[in-house]
Amino acid sequence: MILLKRIQQQLSRRMFSAFDNLSLIFVYLTISALSYPLFGQSLDSVSKVATTAASFLEIGVGSRAIGMGGAFVAVADDATALYWNSAGIARLKKNEMVFIHTKWIADINYNYLGTTFPMGNVGVLGISIVSLSTDEMLVRTIDMPEGTGERFGVGDLAIGAAFARNLTDRFSIGFNTKYIRQKIWNMSAAGFAMDIGTLFTTQFNGMKIGMSVSNFGGKMQMLGKDTFVNYDLAPSQEGSNDRIPANLKTDKFPLPIVFRVGLAMDILESSPNRMTFAIDGAHPNDNTEFVNLGIEYAFEDFLFLRGGYKNLFLLDSEENFTLGAGLIYNIAGDMMIKIDYSYQEFGRLTNTQSFSLAFEF
Repeated sequence: MILLKRIQQQLSRRMFSAFDNLSLIFVYLTISALSYPLFGQSLDSVSKVATTAASFLEIGVGSRAIGMGGAFVAVADDATALYWNSAGIARLKKNEMVFIHTKWIADINYNYLGTTFPMGNVGVLGISIVSLSTDEMLVRTIDMPEGTGERFGVGDLAIGAAFARNLTDRFSIGFNTKYIRQKIWNMSAAGFAMDIGTLFTTQFNGMKIGMSVSNFGGKMQMLGKDTFVNYDLAPSQEGSNDRIPANLKTDKFPLPIVFRVGLAMDILESSPNRMTFAIDGAHPNDNTEFVNLGIEYAFEDFLFLRGGYKNLFLLDSEENFTLGAGLIYNIAGDMMIKIDYSYQEFGRLTNTQSFSLAFEF
């Protein structure tokens, strides 16, 4: 009997080990299949900045994540995981709602709302809304450079619905579909995209491996009444008709697809102190590869201090050092409030600050 039990234990350990290997293979194949088109350009190729639509989708979400230099794909343990790695929401045990406001460069307002709903063993649902807007501006022309009296606005919007599930106690997968819309005065463009993410917790000191592909979708094209113009086929000829109706055709642009892979691990875990280190590597289809580094210190899981460095190795980047801080406080029963702040350096541009307010219940 003792011998049979030992054999059974050995077989059980081998089966779990084999399953871990299969999980890792699944992670690799899932992400590789989606990210394969991203690697068409070589590492030393010219960057493709400003060749994609909906570039607001590349603005990082969350004061906590930004404070850690944007190294969050393997951390992904709050409602902002809807942006960084949707697989992360599968591990949330409570409902969570987060509001984020960022005064972006050039007086642009960036706002985010994300909420998650755990459904037991079924999985976790998530909803997110991203809004980017500016104050109205004067319409200026060559003949009237001081303004025509009209005003126009610019706005971007993305609405997402996500689902994530734990396939095992250490491996999670998540999907996020989103509707995207951009508008400037009388012109607008719309499209759909999908994110996919995976998260795996190893047996090496609880180190987590995260991978995600974001904004996988079709192209977007600006359409609207401003493309309808009057055209003169022969402007050099006297008496030609200069009122021929014409429709200008706008180009279609791809979405800013980003492949991310990251590691996160607690490098200090001695109550009441904890310190987490995270590193992400990213490959966008409209720029060169870069690395984000981040660290978070927690005191009694109440007070948090963060620091990071963004866009390491990225060509001509203005973003670099980031700082952040946060508090978590129990306000009533199981309800927690999270307040986070981040500061991001932007080189020659205006440095940005972000505030997050989250409720866990």
